[in-house]
Amino acid sequence: MLLVRDGKPVKAYSVSTSKFGLGSQRGSNRTPLGNHVIAKKIGAGAPTGAVFKSRRRTGRIMIPNTIGRDPIVTRILWLSGSDRHNRNTFGRCVYIHGTPAEHKIGRPASYGCIRMKSDDVIDLYQRIGVGAGVKIIRGSLDTTREGRTYYARRGGKDRPTAIRW
Repeated sequence: MLLVRDGKPVKAYSVSTSKFGLGSQRGSNRTPLGNHVIAKKIGAGAPTGAVFKSRRRTGRIMIPNTIGRDPIVTRILWLSGSDRHNRNTFGRCVYIHGTPAEHKIGRPASYGCIRMKSDDVIDLYQRIGVGAGVKIIRGSLDTTREGRTYYARRGGKDRPTAIRW
């Protein structure tokens, strides 16, 4: 995930999307593509690892990479789709949120949401507000046209490097 402000990259985060692929079909557990906005922010002031069920704190705390359950933790940024094909995103309860399964970040692992490490979702939560635009694209930042707008290759290497401003 790349945070962009005024057309310039601010910070990059590793994320996980759905293990079921991409799409907006109800009940598919897929991550919806396209334009979205942050409709609601939930969890301000909650401790790192705070467990949420139905967007309410349960009182439990999970440390990263705890074996077993993989609940929503730390913060929730609830998405609402802005395109015709993804207008059901809010009703599908697709979020950007923390996960205790941080060892799975960087590969498909979710049930439709965008998962982040707890420290990263706290950082993102503090930087953006309700109404902030979110564009979910197919592919990675280093292999797509949208991603290459903000990433460049240095020294002939194949690894992307964030452009520093």
